Parts: sequence; C-alpha cells; structure tokens
Amino acid sequence: MILKQMELADETATTALGAALAPLLRRGDIIRLEGDLGTGKSTLARGLIAALTGVEEAPSPTFTLVETYDGPRFALWHFDLYRLEAPEDVWELGLEDALDGAAALIEWPERIEELLPVGALTVRLEVAGAARSARLEGDGDWKARLEGAGIA
Repeated sequence: MILKQMELADETATTALGAALAPLLRRGDIIRLEGDLGTGKSTLARGLIAALTGVEEAPSPTFTLVETYDGPRFALWHFDLYRLEAPEDVWELGLEDALDGAAALIEWPERIEELLPVGALTVRLEVAGAARSARLEGDGDWKARLEGAGIA
C-alpha cells in the first residue's frame, strides 16, 4: 500500500529522507530502493547510513555490489544489484546473513524479487522536473512506524 508520496526538492532533501528513516530500522528489515539511474537511490542510502552508523562518506557499492556497516544495534548491509548477473548470485554476496540479524538497503531489488521476503519498505524515486519524487510503500507495520515518526 502507498504510505506517503512526497517531493524531494534537491539532494539535501533526499539525504534528509534517508536520515529520517534510519531510526525506524530494526534488525531484519529491508528497505528496497527503486528508481532509474540518477534518481537518488545512493544519495538516500548515504543519508540513512550516516544517520544510523556515523559513516559520512559511504561509497556506493556499484562495483563491489555490497558494503557492510556496523551500527549501534545491528549491522547494515547496502546492496547495489545493478550489475548482478543472475538472481542466485546474491547468496554469494551474503544476502542470507543480511536477512538474519542485520538490516538491508537494496538498490535494484527487482533483480532478486523472488528471493526477497515480504514486509519490506519500498522507496520508489522518480525524476519530477528539476526535483525528485519519493513514494513510500509498505505494510501496516511500516505505516505505524512512519506515522510515529511524523513521516506518513
């Protein structure tokens, strides 16, 4: 279900959305980052990573495919699956570990759609003129968390 639709005026707003989502994350959560190239997925991820772990200069895992970060309550795995050759290759990257006791940010999640459990928060980013738009989709649990944080 669509939980929130918002305009992101610039890169700062996209980073701020990521930072606002960080305190809502729990062990075992997945945030799906969807959108075409250049829509701000990595920018949003960097905002979330910085707010959750304190790492200010998080590299995009475009070439490594995955980066991991130690958070105060659990690890955070950031996957960029743009270059993934086959869905089952994600197991070699540690997806099972990420889903068992950590949280995961996944760019290009549609490449492993059939392997992902239900219950993820999807953030769909799109170009909207000179700005971007974000559509947040999730289940009732995510709705309650977003409302509690004043986001939905």
